[in-house]
Amino acid sequence: MDLTPAQQDALKELLNIGFGRAAASLSQLTGHRVLLDVPAVAIHPLGELKDALADLLTDDVASVQQIFSGPVAGDALLVINHQAAGILKQLLTDEPALPLHLDASAREVLTEIGNILLNACLGTFGNLLDVQVSFSIPHLNLDTLHGILQSLLVKREDLRCGLLVHAGFRLRDAEVTGYLVIVLSVASLDRLIRAVETWEQDQ
Repeated sequence: MDLTPAQQDALKELLNIGFGRAAASLSQLTGHRVLLDVPAVAIHPLGELKDALADLLTDDVASVQQIFSGPVAGDALLVINHQAAGILKQLLTDEPALPLHLDASAREVLTEIGNILLNACLGTFGNLLDVQVSFSIPHLNLDTLHGILQSLLVKREDLRCGLLVHAGFRLRDAEVTGYLVIVLSVASLDRLIRAVETWEQDQ
């Protein structure tokens, strides 16, 4: 399913509102100004998500995942490579980024960032589109990109479409890019698009 230019603009506008709230929360958390770039949005069938992300990320990634439920339901993930996760940890805690596996401190920082970003975006969808959205506790997963996406396919056969959002963070003159992946059933995606169109018409 492709988005029309009007649908894409409306989704970007909604996500921008969510990103603004997330940036304010991250700034409050860190004591530093955090900027989030205007998001780029695309929809892919779930089977094509790996190819879409493979050009953007190395195979070993960290993801923060939240299941959400309500009239629009699915899985939301913040996906970021290990190097970027280490940089974020260094920027947010002033502790050096370790070159090997993500340590406990980096995992905690990344989970908190994912929680703030996912809640801000999904909460914005819920508030502005006037739908009730419930969230699970965020879960951090360190795996290959293939492993993370494959687990989605196996666990949630109803999920068929991925809304892919490029999320650029700028903090203290450093730039880090993560990717929000909002995975939905066809029915939930259709409800979301129709709700976005209604919201856009009311503006």
